[in-house]
Amino acid sequence: MKHWMRGAICVGLVIIILGQSVRAQPMPPTTTMPGASDPQGIREGRFIGVLIGTAAFYTITLLMLRKQWYKKKVPFHSFNDNREWLQMDKVGHAATAYCMSRGGYELMRWSGVNEQASILTGGLLALLFQTTLEVYDGHAEGWGFSKGDMVANIAGTALFVGQQYGAGQQVVSLKYGFRKTIFPPYRPNVLGRTTGVQMLKDYNGQQYWLSVNLASVLPVGPSFPRWLNLDFGYSGSGMIGGHDNPPVFDKDGKEVKFERYRQFFISPDADLSRIGTFSPSLQRFIGTAQFFKIPAPSLEFNRVNGLRFHPFLVPKE
Repeated sequence: MKHWMRGAICVGLVIIILGQSVRAQPMPPTTTMPGASDPQGIREGRFIGVLIGTAAFYTITLLMLRKQWYKKKVPFHSFNDNREWLQMDKVGHAATAYCMSRGGYELMRWSGVNEQASILTGGLLALLFQTTLEVYDGHAEGWGFSKGDMVANIAGTALFVGQQYGAGQQVVSLKYGFRKTIFPPYRPNVLGRTTGVQMLKDYNGQQYWLSVNLASVLPVGPSFPRWLNLDFGYSGSGMIGGHDNPPVFDKDGKEVKFERYRQFFISPDADLSRIGTFSPSLQRFIGTAQFFKIPAPSLEFNRVNGLRFHPFLVPKE
C-alpha cells in the first residue's frame, strides 16, 4: 500500500489506547507470572469497548483505503521493492508491526485478558492488519504484493511476541524519530508538502531506533535507573526517488544532484513505562506511545560526513 499509510494507522492505534487509558480507573499491580490468569478476570465493560473499537477501527480504515487509494482493482500480482529507499520502508514496516502488536497486547491486558492470550491476540491483530493491506496492494494498479514487506511485518510482530513470551518484557523495542529535511520541495508530491505529511512520506527525515533497556541486559545493581535505554538508529539521506533520484532543478534552472547514503546513530533514551510511580493503565499507554523516540544527544556515522555529534536533534539537511 502507500507506505506512509502504515504509519498513520499506528498513530491511530496509539490515539485509541490514549482514549481508553484516560478514561480508565488504575489497575492495581499484580505479581502474576507471564501466562497466568489475571486475578481480576476480564473486565467486561473494557473488553467490550476494546472489541467494538478495534473492529470499528479495522473496518473504517479498510473502507477509507478502498475509497481513496484502491479505486482501480487489477488482477493480483507481486513486485519486488526490496531495493527502494535504502530499505527504510522495510524497517518502517517492521516498526509499525511491532507498534501494532504491542498496542493490541496492551489493550487486551488492560481489559483483563490473561498474558498469553493477550500476546497472541496482539500479534494476530497486527498481522491481520498488515496482511490485509498487502493483499490490497496485490490488487492495486502501480503497486503489488511485496514479499519483502511481509517478511518485515512478520519480523516486527515476532520481535514483540517472542520477547513477551520468552522474557515477559520488552528488552528491546522499535521506535520512530523525525527531523525536517531539504528534500521535499524538490518532489512534494512524493515526499509531502506539509510537515505532517512529510513525517509519513519523507524517508530522509525518518529515523528508526532499536531501543535496548540496559537494566535488562547488564548486571547492574538496584540503584541503577531501570528506565535508562540505549538506542541504535538507522536512516537514509539524499533520496528523492525509490531506486534512483530523478533529475531535479533549482529556481535558476540548474540541475541539483543529491548523493544517497545510509546513516547510523547511537543515543540515550528513556523507557518511561518502567517508572513505578505511574498507574498501570498509564504505564500501558506509555509503553505504546513510546513508539516516538524522546529527543536526546546522538552520535552519527555515515560514509559522506564521517562521525558527527548532535547535541539534541539531528539537524536539518
